[in-house]
Amino acid sequence: MTATHFNVFCEFFKKYPHKQLSKHKTINKKMASIKVRFLTSTDKKGHICYQITHERKVRQISSGHQLDTSEWNGKSSTLPETRRLIHSDLDLLNHIIRRLETQGMEYSADDIAAEFRMHFSDYTVFKFMESTIGSMKQLGRLRTSETYRSALNSFRRFRGGNDIILARLTGETMEAYESWLRRQGLVPNTVSFYTRILRATYNRAVDRGIINDLRPFRHVYTGIDKTVKRALPLSVIKKIKALDLQHRPALDFARDMFMMSFYLRGMSFVDMAFLRKSDLHDGCITYRRRKTGQLLTIGWTKEMDSIVSKYPQNATSYLLPIISRTGINERCAYRNAGYSINRNLKKIAGMVNAGIDLTLYVARHSWASAAKAKGIPLCVISEGMGHDSELTTRIYLASLDTEVVDRANALIISSL
Repeated sequence: MTATHFNVFCEFFKKYPHKQLSKHKTINKKMASIKVRFLTSTDKKGHICYQITHERKVRQISSGHQLDTSEWNGKSSTLPETRRLIHSDLDLLNHIIRRLETQGMEYSADDIAAEFRMHFSDYTVFKFMESTIGSMKQLGRLRTSETYRSALNSFRRFRGGNDIILARLTGETMEAYESWLRRQGLVPNTVSFYTRILRATYNRAVDRGIINDLRPFRHVYTGIDKTVKRALPLSVIKKIKALDLQHRPALDFARDMFMMSFYLRGMSFVDMAFLRKSDLHDGCITYRRRKTGQLLTIGWTKEMDSIVSKYPQNATSYLLPIISRTGINERCAYRNAGYSINRNLKKIAGMVNAGIDLTLYVARHSWASAAKAKGIPLCVISEGMGHDSELTTRIYLASLDTEVVDRANALIISSL
């Protein structure tokens, strides 16, 4: 450090002696410096601004923080929250300076000020997430974009609609958000679902060099709890299958889709909804799981055919009567159908004394449970359900003949 650098360094800390300010907040090696100024007006009010000096040019930008003159002690704000925001802004300004320095290009005080303002116009949580969601849609990642939309809507409600710049996303903010989610009655895994998406958004901004990583998520829960897998025994599945619901079409349809999922080796509802007629050929259903992209083949059985034949032929290219009209938003139609089916499955659960909330997802776990009860090897179950992360089973199994899985499936269905 030269004598000139040292003198400027000391002058800065005489003005801002707070222990929270660290060395990197002073100046950069090309003498760009930041000063905090408090500008008063005639009505005993004032506002804080930042004076940027670089290469003998001075620019001044407003912080947006207004105070009574009594709340400014000549060195800093007497209000803890305002002090915290000032330190956050100084962090951001020095991050901008260091980034411009790293690029090795000429820059001015105007460039620093313009980029600082950009954080309030473009690099806010709401706007950055909206931009991320838009990019995901363009890449065809519709399902992921929907999860980001859900997290954004949740965070927006928490903030009362008030946006916040990414650089001011602190640990205190995220801890308050986590507490708010828990007060809404959400279980830990749902809380983690939202915080993980926000963390992924924040990390995107860090990776792009927009902000420093201040680790705001280090004290909030972003893990995944082990949950009790809900599965019905075959005896209850038999009761559901045997229900006489011919005079209650909504319940009948919900039961049929539940049983179809079960027959199809616990196929997820999204995969069922987007099964195409062309996927059924040569006595088999061949499709790719939307979640993993894995290609699966399932033998077509008379039980499956009975359900499809029960309903008028679908006017669309889809096999099952879930998305049954053309010219509509198909993803909205699929989601709405899922909500309706799950509501009606809860009624069916009461009719058979299931003892648990019945959902389409229960069919998946029930198939796996039934397969295990029949003594079917774990590797066969894993292959049948299309798991791609069953590392233990993959050690013993590279690929499994689909006929083996179909025989396992026939054994389960014949038990009903």
